[in-house]
Amino acid sequence: MDQKPHKAGYVSIIGKPNVGKSTLMNAMVGERLSIITSKAQTTRHRIMGILSGDDFQIIYSDTPGIIKPEYELHQSMMSFVSSSFEDADVILFVTDLYEKYDDEKQINFLKSIDVPVVLVMNKIDLAKGSQAEDKVAYWKEIIDFDQVVMVSALENQNIELLFEKIIAALPEHPAYFPKDTLTDKPERFFVDEIIREKIFLNYKKEVPYSCEVVTTSFKEDEKIIRISADIYVERKSQKGIIIGHKGEAIKKVGIAARMDLEKFFDKQVFLETFVKVEQDWRKKATKLKRFGYTH
Repeated sequence: MDQKPHKAGYVSIIGKPNVGKSTLMNAMVGERLSIITSKAQTTRHRIMGILSGDDFQIIYSDTPGIIKPEYELHQSMMSFVSSSFEDADVILFVTDLYEKYDDEKQINFLKSIDVPVVLVMNKIDLAKGSQAEDKVAYWKEIIDFDQVVMVSALENQNIELLFEKIIAALPEHPAYFPKDTLTDKPERFFVDEIIREKIFLNYKKEVPYSCEVVTTSFKEDEKIIRISADIYVERKSQKGIIIGHKGEAIKKVGIAARMDLEKFFDKQVFLETFVKVEQDWRKKATKLKRFGYTH
């Protein structure tokens, strides 16, 4: 009996902030790789989630939400979006019930690109009446999409259908990564991201956006992983906010991060954090490069 042909390819997940791209990728991969908060612009890097089967391999790329860059960090974030187009075999354009067309450059690019573009209408669990269908019709007037799939990433609705559409659009190709590979990122990256997520969840306004996390030590033995991480802020006043009265705020972040890290690594974790000031790091290319941002 003939074997089914092996399909493999890169799938770029793009869209504006807050349309649920990260939730979608986590649902597609079946693992929590991208951080999720209610705040916009929490994803700063291109994060690959790799799903492998006997006759397929899908390399999903979750990218930062598309924004108009205001400073160096934004430029770097948008360069990760651009890089995901370069090797994309399929593009998932994720939008939701509330998003509107307002980016001529992006729309023209999607019209011109020579790979299948799938409109993914997310958050349909919140739709009232014909709201989801009306929004799909609105987008189809702007772009002639190759496929349209309405999903709820949060409720796992129609995720299997979207998977089938992706598989059908992928080229025949050997696997790019070993079958047991889940992501292209090292363990320290996910430590940084989990701590950063807790900062977004526990502080208000601008403070989380001014924070960067760098794991400085990761030591694992049979029973425990010992982790040290630095939390960088842009101003001295922000350092006080992160630490909080008698260290209560940073303690809360540390406890929540440690619990998630223990789930992620399936092992006991000892976590210590230190708060440091790196003035205006988001606006300076040399400091961004040190933190792993390039463009």
